[in-house]
Amino acid sequence: MSKVLEITDQQFEQEVYSTEQPVLVYFWASWCGPCKLVSPSVSWVADTYSDRLKVVKLEVDPNPESVAKCKVEGVPALRLIKDKAILESYEGAIGKQQLQSLVETFLT
Repeated sequence: MSKVLEITDQQFEQEVYSTEQPVLVYFWASWCGPCKLVSPSVSWVADTYSDRLKVVKLEVDPNPESVAKCKVEGVPALRLIKDKAILESYEGAIGKQQLQSLVETFLT
């Protein structure tokens, strides 16, 4: 089972902003083709770094508040957040190696 937690606007504050460890937020949409390509890499990151990183996913269409908070303009989108600050932003399809590099920069 994947360690990616699916959340909504109502859970965003608690699951992302009130967490001690960094959080990778994956914004996606059911109609988004590139999102289907990125999802396995996001799951891999969640499984690999679960001891140091929390990974959540948020569907953009039913959750406009969180999308606005994180200034998401397209999907797939990733935001690495710690202490209510966005440390890294990425929009568009991303490969597993590139995603791994992005995450490791902030975990080492």
